Amino acid sequence: MTAISLKTLTGETTEASAARIEALRSTLHGGLALPGDHGYDEARTIWNAMVDRRPSLVIRAADASDVSQSVNLAREHGAVLSVRGGGHQIAGYAVNDGGILLDLSQMRSVQVDPAARCAQVGPGATLGDFDRCAQSFGLATPTGINSTTGIAGLTLGGGFGWITRKFGMTIDNLLSAEVVTADGQARRVSATETPDLFWAIRGGGGNFGVVTSFEFQLHPVGPDVLCGLIVHPLDAAPQLLRQYDKIANTAADELTVWAVLRRAPPLPFIPVEWHGKEVLAFAACYCGDVKDGETALAEVRGLGQTVAEAVGTQPFAHWQTTFDPLLTPGARNYWKSHDFMDLSDAMVEALMAGVRKLPSPECEVFIGHLGGAMAKVSAEATAYPQRQSHFVMNVHTRWREQADDAACIAWARQLFDATAPYAAGSVYVNFIPDDEVGRVSAAYGPNMQRLAQIKHRYDPTNLFRMNHNIAPASSASAAA
Repeated sequence: MTAISLKTLTGETTEASAARIEALRSTLHGGLALPGDHGYDEARTIWNAMVDRRPSLVIRAADASDVSQSVNLAREHGAVLSVRGGGHQIAGYAVNDGGILLDLSQMRSVQVDPAARCAQVGPGATLGDFDRCAQSFGLATPTGINSTTGIAGLTLGGGFGWITRKFGMTIDNLLSAEVVTADGQARRVSATETPDLFWAIRGGGGNFGVVTSFEFQLHPVGPDVLCGLIVHPLDAAPQLLRQYDKIANTAADELTVWAVLRRAPPLPFIPVEWHGKEVLAFAACYCGDVKDGETALAEVRGLGQTVAEAVGTQPFAHWQTTFDPLLTPGARNYWKSHDFMDLSDAMVEALMAGVRKLPSPECEVFIGHLGGAMAKVSAEATAYPQRQSHFVMNVHTRWREQADDAACIAWARQLFDATAPYAAGSVYVNFIPDDEVGRVSAAYGPNMQRLAQIKHRYDPTNLFRMNHNIAPASSASAAA
């Protein structure tokens, strides 16, 4: 074996000797892969097919010891280090060119304590892994809406989904974590143990270390919930969205309703003549008593003239997979996102103009409403600061051919720009693509300075920079 060339944090190259790599290989409980080795391409292939990068070395960690050794190797050589959990982040920072890729996808354990209503979850676990285990006891934690998403990236950015209005964000249910920091040390963090680091990882992304285990609070949910889709013609959307704005802000915390604007997929409950036509769909989930849910959903179900409806009871774990067929790996994806305090007439008009020009059959705009329990937490309680009741718009641009890149990305940017005058100015960090570096400060708002100081404390050289990066504060600023 020969030495391995590694890209450094300064953009140069350095070499890790063959002896150093072989010594590492002999002590790893997981394994390592070089270009051409088994597992190399699997590790570097992620959800967004636009990302095609080739690290010089892949370390497939099996435990916290492997993570510590990987961090030490990167620090010793000043090498670029990226960390992959589920590999689902839109920006694709899980993979780098020429550096070290630390792959956590084998660390997928989920251990549920039903008596204590908590779970220990590995950083490679997906939302589906977590949901299946927790729901076997009728328990759940608020997560996202696509079961193949990784729990690590979702949590570190904040995390929200169908039961956030009732039980808060994913980070609001994080009890503790094990984190390997840039010095290679494993630290337990919680409200009472290294609390500054615990505060920072609840929304601050992967800037502060590699989480090797999460401990979550669980809540009784289901196992059956009242949920489903209500589909309307797109022409009715302007009026319906105004009514939706009012309903969303006055609904019971158990009820979550989101809006999706797209071309109708060929789902069996949608009439064939509507397949491929532009529609507005309300996606609803009521996580309380089903009879109460029927009452809570009545107003939404009574809106306008529907094209189709499929609302009923089903297992919560199954509902969590409902949108998986529309979000499979292998497509090219680009996102743009805004937060809105309300859906004003002007905003809806700008939105509709864009939706009528969808550049591919898989493109969509979804609008999620956040409030309830999430909004009862102060902006200073966690790194994620946008705690007011608000709407999150994600312009989800999705297509198959590289030749369509320019047209699809241009469409997303145009819709983003057209709706910007009506936006709140904040943004959910997990929805930021890799060309919006300047929006990181908007994601953290008043918490940005504190995050930079904590970054300086635990990662002064910015080893963990393959992310929506928070630069370390200067020595003088950090001491202030």
